[in-house]
Formats: sequence, C-alpha cells, structure tokens
Amino acid sequence: MTIIGSIALVVFVVVFLVDGWTRPGYHPVRQPVSALALGRRGWIQTTNFIVCGAAVTVGAVGVAATFGSGLLGVAIGVFGVSLMISGLFPMDAMRGYPPGTPDRTPTEYTRRHKIHDHAGAVVFTSLPAAAIVAVLTVPGAGWSWFSGLTAVALTIGFVVFGQAWEDDSRFAGLVQRMVITAGWVWLALLFFHAGT
Repeated sequence: MTIIGSIALVVFVVVFLVDGWTRPGYHPVRQPVSALALGRRGWIQTTNFIVCGAAVTVGAVGVAATFGSGLLGVAIGVFGVSLMISGLFPMDAMRGYPPGTPDRTPTEYTRRHKIHDHAGAVVFTSLPAAAIVAVLTVPGAGWSWFSGLTAVALTIGFVVFGQAWEDDSRFAGLVQRMVITAGWVWLALLFFHAGT
C-alpha cells in the first residue's frame, strides 16, 4: 500500500516537470503546476492529481498502521483527498495560459476555481502538519530531524509562494515547484520507510 503511494508521488513530480518543460506556450518558471490541467493536454495533469491523491490516501492507512498514529494517517489522508479535489476542479485560465488567455489576473473567479484554491490551501498546509506529527510518531532521531526540517521548509515555502503568486512574480512557478518537490520527496521516503 505505502510503496504504491511512494511511486505515485515520484511519478507526480516527474510528470509535472516533463509536461511543464515540453508544453507549448507554458512557462514553468512563472506558471503554477495547476495550470497544466488546462488546455488540450490538461488531462495529463488532471489524471496526475487524481491518481497521486488516490494512491496517497490509500497509503495513509498503511502509514497509520505502521507507526501506530491515526493522526499521521489522517493528516496524510487529508493531503491525498485534497490533491484529488484539485484535479477534479481545475483553476481558471489566467496570466497568459493557455495560449490566447489575457496576461492578467481575473477580477472574479469561477466557483470551480475557488474550490481548487481551497483544496490547494489544504494541500499546502496538511503536508507540513503531517511532517510535524511525524516528528512525534516516527521512530528514529534521523526521521525526527528530517520531518522537522521538512515542516519548517514547507511552511516557509508556502508563505513565499503565496506572496509570489499574489505579486504575479515571474518566479512563482519555480518557487511552487521547489516546495512541491521537497514535500513530495519527504512523503515518498516516509511511505517507502513504512513499507520496508
């Protein structure tokens, strides 16, 4: 169960990196991962969100059983479900993507976009919360340090990304990719640890 979650997390990162760098008209340094769910190839990232979220949610049960922490399982499960919701409700087109979209931020958003935003906020808060719980529940000083540093890095990264997004920074997509990669790698390793 947990090994499948570990593989899905790694695949998620590989897919958005490759798809982002090869998608015509998409600028991964500026635009968020969620924008990949738009346009003709949008089904790739939509599937990526849903499959990864489902695998993480299932893997959360194994993590809870392995480390005897229902709270850790719930935090990871919430993360997984929020990923699936992010895929089911894509963001609105904006800031020049898909090509032909005005290069600006809309003054009003669709309901679908608002749901996506709320789910994204849960994604980026539930993962550092899970890392904090892991500090207290996963045996080994190395895991405690790794989880604690991950929680701090993800929290800071989420704040920095939020500001970059609000400012429409040309580096917002890069900042988000760094945060996602750090968090997903931590969880993938935790799943692998739980399954071995």
